[in-house]
Amino acid sequence: MPTTGTETCVSFVYEVSCFELLTEQEKELIDSTSLIVNYKKGENVCKQGSFASHIMYIEKGLCKTYLEGPPKDLILTITPRFNLLGLQSLYEGNNKFLYSVSTYTDTAVRMIDTQVFKQILRQNSAFSYRILNILNETTAQAYGRFFSLTQKQGAGRLADILLCLSRRIFKADSFELPISRSDLSDLTCMSTESVIRIMKDFKDDQIIETNNKHIAIIDIPRLERISEKG
Repeated sequence: MPTTGTETCVSFVYEVSCFELLTEQEKELIDSTSLIVNYKKGENVCKQGSFASHIMYIEKGLCKTYLEGPPKDLILTITPRFNLLGLQSLYEGNNKFLYSVSTYTDTAVRMIDTQVFKQILRQNSAFSYRILNILNETTAQAYGRFFSLTQKQGAGRLADILLCLSRRIFKADSFELPISRSDLSDLTCMSTESVIRIMKDFKDDQIIETNNKHIAIIDIPRLERISEKG
């Protein structure tokens, strides 16, 4: 079934880490050549166009990946823990990050040397297959994001994001939103004013309830219909 937007705001999450597929020697190699860096909320993890010397594995926290403007940034995905970042920089002939990453919450990132990562890909077929699946899922999500951003009206795009946050990030109908209205505008390619207006419309129509950063989706079927109709 094609992805059309509601599952595309977030990087694909494997419930069990792909590193379980490594041999003991490969795990020791990763441990001995990587380091964990702790970032505060709002800090940059990597910069678009900078040298991609590491693959990044989020051990805890929440990040965003985004393309830098002008005229404004485009958020590609919201990326929770147990996800790899920087895989798109692995292809031959490229050594730069294709997007920037910054943190929504305090975050711990394991920095894995790119050459070590490539070595393991070459020698461990099961691990390589899992990474290939992750990249394929990322591509499918990109198609869904493109469809949502180009074929849906503002209300449909915002409905997609709210449903995705509920289902994929927080796994609950009620949650504290760690991202700003400005970030919601970057996710939906709308102005901040449009996001605020549509959020108010959803609240007035009793589709959601809001209280500062807290959001509760109280009419999921209606929000799903808005998403489907675009």
